[in-house]
Amino acid sequence: MAHPLLEDRIPVNHDDASTVEIRAGVELPANREEVELRTADGLRLVGELATPVDRPPVATLVTLHPLPTAGGFMDSHILRKAAARLPALADLAVLRFNTRGTTSPRGTSDGSFGEGVAERADVAAAMAFVAERKLPNPWLVGWSFGTELALKYGLEHGIAGAVLLSPPLHRTSDEELRRWNASSAPIVAVIPEHDDYLKPAEAAERFAVLPRLRRVDVPGGRHLWVGESQTRRVLEEIVAAVNPSALPLPTTWPPSGA
Repeated sequence: MAHPLLEDRIPVNHDDASTVEIRAGVELPANREEVELRTADGLRLVGELATPVDRPPVATLVTLHPLPTAGGFMDSHILRKAAARLPALADLAVLRFNTRGTTSPRGTSDGSFGEGVAERADVAAAMAFVAERKLPNPWLVGWSFGTELALKYGLEHGIAGAVLLSPPLHRTSDEELRRWNASSAPIVAVIPEHDDYLKPAEAAERFAVLPRLRRVDVPGGRHLWVGESQTRRVLEEIVAAVNPSALPLPTTWPPSGA
């Protein structure tokens, strides 16, 4: 049985003249490099860096995946589709990696699940990689459990901003939320109407301690953002925050008029 957050890849060549509808597993042209991150406590984390083919990126997405004990990993579909589409469509670099103890087709990262505590070092390793590679304007993009890592540890690093997809706020305290009020980094929370953990009304209440956060409530949205319309909405919200000049995102490749 296919993993519920993983789909078959459909690569598109850079010089392919035929028009392709962008959906599901379509993977647009990008430079894709298997990478390894090293944590301060000596672990090797496996990942991938995707960058635009013929121009430098204008910003970098450092993606943080859903809960690994519930099937989350670097290939969880929204993160994989961000890497598959956004280097070509929005001039973004996309770094994906497995947090400690997490397995995906790319491989298994060293260590074991740290309940969102030990993963502090994983976030630091990703940001150190970004700095070493001189990747520009790093934004943390967390999904579900990944939003907890972004909220708890993001301010320890020189981030350009943060996008939170389906934040459950299970591990993040009000005090950790309040700390973001002193930061100038933009922070956006994308809240599905039918979320399993934090629906818009509850999100409004929990995020009241962080009034500068921009909350985007998505009618009909669900925690896993399954389906092309929900996928496209999420990717558009990411791009709206990080590189709004790239909107609207094309729905075919090559883009109309290219």
